[in-house]
Amino acid sequence: MEKQFPYVTKLDIKFDHLELIDIPGMVQACTDKWFNQTLTKVNDSVVRVGIVEGEYHWHKHEKDDEFFFVLEGQLLIDLEDRTVTLDPGQGFTITKGILHRTRAMKKTVMLMVENADIQPTGD
Repeated sequence: MEKQFPYVTKLDIKFDHLELIDIPGMVQACTDKWFNQTLTKVNDSVVRVGIVEGEYHWHKHEKDDEFFFVLEGQLLIDLEDRTVTLDPGQGFTITKGILHRTRAMKKTVMLMVENADIQPTGD
């Protein structure tokens, strides 16, 4: 049985190639505290938007790296030995196999780039 989490995660690809992606419109329409939507596929990777407030659980991805890029707000990435703070315009890559969790003390909007078949909640 798969574990359930209190996040809204939409893995369907919302936008085809050559379609306009309106992040501010998505942010304005979002009423969830922790929302992820796959925006588009680029070769074997996907770009996702995260509109988040609160904290995600500790997890890791054994076979996949993850890239986070903050558009607005502030994202904290907890690693086992430190916390990395990302402000707008800053990004960070988590190496596969590294235990981590993300937190946002206020509403934060970020982009994530990862393999298309990654399980966002971890392995």
